[in-house]
Amino acid sequence: MSSKPASTPLSAAEINPLSSLDVWEDHLLERYPDPESIANGKTADEFRNYESPGRDSVREFYRLNHTFQTYSFVQEKKAEFLRFDRKEMSVWDAFQFLNQLVDDSDPDTDLDQFQHLLQTSEAIRADGHPDWMVLAGLFHDMGKVLCLFGEPQWAVVGDTFPVGCAWSDKIVYPEYFAANADVSDQRYQTPYGVYSHGCGLRNVHLSWGHDEYVYHMMKDYLPEPALYMLRYHSFYSQHREAAYDHLMDDHDREMFKWVRLFNPYDLYSKSPAPPDWGQLRLYYEELVGKYLPEKIRF
Repeated sequence: MSSKPASTPLSAAEINPLSSLDVWEDHLLERYPDPESIANGKTADEFRNYESPGRDSVREFYRLNHTFQTYSFVQEKKAEFLRFDRKEMSVWDAFQFLNQLVDDSDPDTDLDQFQHLLQTSEAIRADGHPDWMVLAGLFHDMGKVLCLFGEPQWAVVGDTFPVGCAWSDKIVYPEYFAANADVSDQRYQTPYGVYSHGCGLRNVHLSWGHDEYVYHMMKDYLPEPALYMLRYHSFYSQHREAAYDHLMDDHDREMFKWVRLFNPYDLYSKSPAPPDWGQLRLYYEELVGKYLPEKIRF
């Protein structure tokens, strides 16, 4: 029996599935999403409005984020949280927590996180992409459960950026870095900082938050394109502005087309109308069961 709700028609990809990931990759540019077709009731230009955000919390969030996300802070948080020794939870228990969270860094939605995740994954599914990409849409913000462990939002959400090298002026609100302690450490104030040309993003430390956390949480379960989507979906200064090309290697450049493919679904699927979970529940329960264990370590 199909897990798709009876009222949802089969997509073209389900009727004639592509034979392999390589074939689907060949069709990537032909199927790249039009942001205007995903946005519901808004134009694409109305998203990520940081000049006049709809909530006062957005500027204050980035002031704190840019002040305290130092190179040493990132190392401390990785050592603290990437042991995944705090708790084991089912996916659905984790989503119950996310239902309580509204992201202070996001100027585009007041919906709780689970509703945003469903909007993202449903937009991906509607375009007929592979089910592992649908699952990446459902899980891309799961790392925000860090707030469950008492972490402030400035250490969990928001755009990410490299630490240990000079900050790009393409990062949101770059003026707030003036209060960051790393500004006085000359090791971190050159374009390469502690890194080298083309060293690869796997060797670069980004500001700490839910992207890195969920990447490590999911790295044993999902294919590499999905993992790049999870790890770098908030790295706007690179996947939108190309501000850190000098740190990327050829593999990063190849894989970042998946990040750029994913981004419109994450950004432009946000709308005030929540999805109908009652109708979608069976499909997502079966999808989660296909890829993930019954409980996940946090």
